[in-house]
Amino acid sequence: MTAYILPVLIFALCIALFFVIRKRKRYVFSIPENLAQLLSDHVAYYRQLDAEQKTAFEKRIKEFLSYIRIHGVNTEVEDLDKVLVAGSAVIPVFGFDEWRYYNLKDVLLYGDRFNTEDFSTTGDERHTLGMVGTGAMQRMMILSKPALRQGFLNESQKDNTGIHEFVHLLDKADGATDGIPEALLHQQYTIPWIKYMSEAIHQIKTGHSDIDVYGATSHAEFFAVAAEYFFNRPDLFKISHPELFALMEKIFNQQPGVPKRPVQIFLVLYLVC
Repeated sequence: MTAYILPVLIFALCIALFFVIRKRKRYVFSIPENLAQLLSDHVAYYRQLDAEQKTAFEKRIKEFLSYIRIHGVNTEVEDLDKVLVAGSAVIPVFGFDEWRYYNLKDVLLYGDRFNTEDFSTTGDERHTLGMVGTGAMQRMMILSKPALRQGFLNESQKDNTGIHEFVHLLDKADGATDGIPEALLHQQYTIPWIKYMSEAIHQIKTGHSDIDVYGATSHAEFFAVAAEYFFNRPDLFKISHPELFALMEKIFNQQPGVPKRPVQIFLVLYLVC
């Protein structure tokens, strides 16, 4: 009997080793060599930062890519895709130096829209551009590659699928995806934020807002849709929704689109002259 046990154990060990090696080869962590150039060419948010902030942003991108795995499903994950996924993640939390997405492990990048029922990329029910996984898909995010790229392609648009989904993750960090990001929002601003969300949703439903109608679906969707607008078109958002803009500055602890160094340099030159 013993003579049969040893070969079986060796065989089992070989099988286990095979799957371990296969799993390791499946995902290879790498940082794009032309990271700064890709950011400069494709991410308007990055271009608005000063030199010191750009260095910090690049560091955050590298850190994100070191602990989050990005897998292609029926598509190839190119360096640009890695940068845009990481950029979508870093932008909303750039005001928080120590933030890490502990509620995320893998990002699945699909070659097209997909079906939320079976995650199929074929058929007539493929309407979803992105989603945060639940249940068996916990700690996973699915993004449509074309939608991800489109969010950064046109700088005049208000929507950005990548940012939208990562804001859902921020919202979910406190245990509930309800539009109230308790992990970011100071307690004194919670009631004003709920009030403004309700008022803004009412304005959307009555046709008196330029915020996308999908934001009226729920408080959670309003938060994500408004964040897309806040980061993609801060100039327009500040004019159209000044009070909401000011509150979101507090939530995200940053002022997107507002250069800091040039103003300081101007003041120094003015004083010297």
